[in-house]
Amino acid sequence: MKKTACILLWIAAALMIAALVFAVPSGSMLSEYQDRWLDDAWESEGLLRLLIPQANAEEAPASLPIDFTPGMTPNPAAYSEDGYQDDSIAVRLETREEEGVVWRIAWVDIKDPSQLRTGIAGDKVSSKRTSLVSSMAQKYNAVIAISGDYYVNDPQKTSFEYRMGQMIRSKRNRVKDILIIDENGDFHTFIKSDEAKMKAFANSGHAIVNAFTFGPALVSEGNLVACDTGYGYNPQGKEPRMAIGQMGPLSYVIVLAEGRNKDSEGVNHQELADFMFDLGCIEAFNLDGGNTATIVFGDGYYQTARTVTNERAQSDCIYFATTVDPASWSN
Repeated sequence: MKKTACILLWIAAALMIAALVFAVPSGSMLSEYQDRWLDDAWESEGLLRLLIPQANAEEAPASLPIDFTPGMTPNPAAYSEDGYQDDSIAVRLETREEEGVVWRIAWVDIKDPSQLRTGIAGDKVSSKRTSLVSSMAQKYNAVIAISGDYYVNDPQKTSFEYRMGQMIRSKRNRVKDILIIDENGDFHTFIKSDEAKMKAFANSGHAIVNAFTFGPALVSEGNLVACDTGYGYNPQGKEPRMAIGQMGPLSYVIVLAEGRNKDSEGVNHQELADFMFDLGCIEAFNLDGGNTATIVFGDGYYQTARTVTNERAQSDCIYFATTVDPASWSN
């Protein structure tokens, strides 16, 4: 919307408000009720909201391409001590200390599914290269990034893997769970590669944008999962764990349970599942943990004792990007 039109609408709104003084009999609208009326009008989707446009409201966030191009550069001014917010993405950070465990939590809301993305260390999904999550986060302009499932670390090549619409492998592992993220940014968990559910998904018409074989699934279709005590990745041991969950449409949570340090002993799979369920996840999935578990936020880490010198190189990352063009920062 051009500046001239905005100014005219501001003037029109001001005239309407001023006219109330003459249109309403003296004493029939006390000052406190005038203030309340104005507050209600501003908060509603009514006439004032239409007449007085919010900053950049006419610039609807665009989609990012479903490929390995980076997101837009995050605005340094949009970062705060406890998060990041611009017109396309909001990240809120939270730390909880409960029963000997330090939980790092990041609540993420986006405007478009394409903002939930994956990055790879190499130039092609077939590459065997590895890189630090912090390096990949910089490469892809991530607002926040986490470790994925380290798909090149599977010597048997029995996993179901997609990255940004590209299939890497489609050999389902009968003892591992799968997370699929579709074109709407919705999560679908498949326990032990559930054949019937996989077939139903294939017939649903949804596209696979990203898929991971790791697990276990922690929450599935709103239900807490009773984690298999015979699952891989030391299921009953106290370890650092990394999980991602969906709260609702385009609303997500990232959770890292710190471990192997004096302040946090880590958690087992069921404790992680319980935590994700209690947060309100409708779907949640365990990703590569242990020394791999990493959250990169901005130009730093959101966890204790993580530095570039002790970060583990990996094949891939999951990240959230902004769609706001840096050219609009000064507007």
